[in-house]
Amino acid sequence: MAKSLNVASGPPLDEIQWKGDAAVMEQMPWGIHSNTVLFYFKFSPFYDNTSNNEVLFQQGMVNRDMAQFLSTREMFEGRLNTMSGLEFRVAQEPAETNPGGGTGVWVINKQIRQKRQGQEDEIQILSTYFVVGLNIYMAPTLFDVISGRIASISSKVSTLLPIADSVQSWSPARGRTYELPTSQAEKSSKQLGGTTTGDKPPNAKKSSSAVMSTATSEIPESLIYESLMIQEKYGEEFMDENPITGKPGEFVLSSTGRKEKGPVQPTKNPATAALPALNTKAPPAENPSGAGGGKATGKETKSPKTPGMPKPKRRKSKMAVTPS
Repeated sequence: MAKSLNVASGPPLDEIQWKGDAAVMEQMPWGIHSNTVLFYFKFSPFYDNTSNNEVLFQQGMVNRDMAQFLSTREMFEGRLNTMSGLEFRVAQEPAETNPGGGTGVWVINKQIRQKRQGQEDEIQILSTYFVVGLNIYMAPTLFDVISGRIASISSKVSTLLPIADSVQSWSPARGRTYELPTSQAEKSSKQLGGTTTGDKPPNAKKSSSAVMSTATSEIPESLIYESLMIQEKYGEEFMDENPITGKPGEFVLSSTGRKEKGPVQPTKNPATAALPALNTKAPPAENPSGAGGGKATGKETKSPKTPGMPKPKRRKSKMAVTPS
């Protein structure tokens, strides 16, 4: 019987691949099948010599009564069900893809069986292994899978942040802006003072973004300070918050109380400029006291003058005087 190939030191078991050599395959002339898969797994570094599988293997080699349990996998695993402790057993057989064919993948669990009186056995799975053809692999744990994904994401983010920081710039006038990073070919071309295929000549017109970045970089600090002070002092004032109130000719700003200089002159409508002026004079009113002999002078009922309006012309008319 060949010895197990367990190793005390070396790479982690979930990072290695094991395959049986010629000496191992000589003991299984019919290849790997249901009755030999656990026997083949015995030679791998994933096997534990303190398991119940090793106990049954040793008993079957020296005791004829126990040798029957080594004939088939069903009898071997049936004997393991009566024992407590560490064991290796087949958890899944190769799936059949077509008649007479399968995937060739065996799943073996390393588990601990605990007997409970009057109840089913308690099973605790420690690790899982895959037998693919002649190769045996150890399945990674969930912790290892999540840790690997997090490490991959962290590596990508740590690479992205310096690139994002190198293409952004900030200025008081434009705020935060981003520019596409230059390639290695463009950098080497600028250092050598030449041009590459498809590049612009050195005396080509600068882009608008480059001109703006150059202009904003030359803004003096005193202008920036003055702009901030103006924003701090008048930043909350708006023209719409100081409405105009009052009647025409006496407009008043409601917030400050200031009056407009002088009355507002009405604008003349060109369409009505050619029309004759209307007579807005009111008819003479009666004199209740009879003063002046009942004769109206016309001055008592003058209409008020409108600022900016032309004085209407009065038409002379002859009035008949009746002798008393």
